[in-house]
Parts: sequence; C-alpha cells; structure tokens
Amino acid sequence: MMNAKGDSMIEYYARRAAEYERVYSKPERQVDLQTLKEFLGGVFACERVLEIACGTGYWTQFMAKSATAILATDFNSDVIDLARQKVFGACRVHFTEADAYSLDTVSGDYTAGFHGFWWSHLPKNKMRLFLSAFHSKLPTGAKVVMIDNQYVNGSSSPISRHDADGNTYQLRRLDDGSEHEVLKNFPSDEDIISSLAGFATEIGVRRLHYFWIAEYTTKEMPNTGFNLMNGR
Repeated sequence: MMNAKGDSMIEYYARRAAEYERVYSKPERQVDLQTLKEFLGGVFACERVLEIACGTGYWTQFMAKSATAILATDFNSDVIDLARQKVFGACRVHFTEADAYSLDTVSGDYTAGFHGFWWSHLPKNKMRLFLSAFHSKLPTGAKVVMIDNQYVNGSSSPISRHDADGNTYQLRRLDDGSEHEVLKNFPSDEDIISSLAGFATEIGVRRLHYFWIAEYTTKEMPNTGFNLMNGR
C-alpha cells in the first residue's frame, strides 16, 4: 500500500505485511474473489501495465497471466519484499518503491494502469493530486482498471468515525496487539465518476456483492493547477 511520508498508514501496512493476504481467505467472499481473479487474468492481455499500491503482489500475479509487462509500485519496502517472492510466469514484472502522489521515481512506456484497494484509502482532498500523478505516467487512451471493497455489514470492519472532509475510518487490530485507525472510504458510482471528471472517458462501474470494479479510458491530461512536487 502506498501513501505519503509521515502518514500512519505506512506503519500500519509495514506491520501488517505478514498478515496482508488473510483478508482474501474470508469464506463469504470466495465467489466474488474468483470473479476478480478471472477478470484480471484477461483484461490486460498484451498490455504494459503500471500498477499503483501493489502491496504483496497478490493481484499482480493474476494480471501477469496475460499482460506483457508490469511495473508494480508501492511506498512500502516490506510488502514489496514479499511481492518479489511470487511467481509471475512469462510476464516481465518489476517492482519499485514510489510515492503515489508524485511517482517521481517511475519512468517507462505503459499502455494501461491498475490499482487495487487503493482508491478507498485516498483522502478526498488528495484524490485529484493522485490522479494527476498517475495519469502523467500514462498516454491518452490508456485502459485503467481499479478494484476495491464495498461495505457489507458483518464482513467489513465497522466505520469508527467520519472527518470534516467526509472521509470514513475503521479501527483495525493486528496480531501484535496494536490498534490502528485506517482511512477507508466506500464510494458510490456517482462519487467515482465525479472524481474522474476531466481525467477519464468511457467510465464503467460494476458492483459485485463485496467488491466493485471500475474501468475507464484516460483523457488528455487536464490543467488541474496542482504542482506534483508540493501538492499545490
């Protein structure tokens, strides 16, 4: 998982690295997870993919079934170390540490982009800053796919609070006994589409029971007024 320096999310995901994939073992989510695996196994056929917030490479391994090449990025070296241990077949998969809000360490020629379970961790006031950085690394007309959680009572961690910007938070406890407050938003279709205004065309959102999938095509980079180096 990726985030800006100084964010408590970095500590949380570093500590959680060894436990990271347990969430994919929840029995009630297996049908939806199989749908996601099959979808990602073919959606990037012959594409060169830039992946944001790759975590332990769990979703990278499924995209690698048909993608030509993947650059998988994350801010956290602990999860990247785990990701490198996975098998990716013939796909050329490389990993690099990068800050999602600047991606200043990322270079290369990509035809598609992906991030899984990252959109929900984006503070609303940094959404367009992230999109500016991400889209600056992709050509106009690139395919982008993102997947994330839906909130489901009894399966999702309860919402612990809301902040003034409308972000929601969960309290999560790790095996070491530490408790962490994690920003976790659950956007509507309208939230997703409005956030992508000016950045995307041909936006489609598909809802499973526990997850959602969004696909779109990149537009020519808008003039957002953001400076990627300082967030203004």
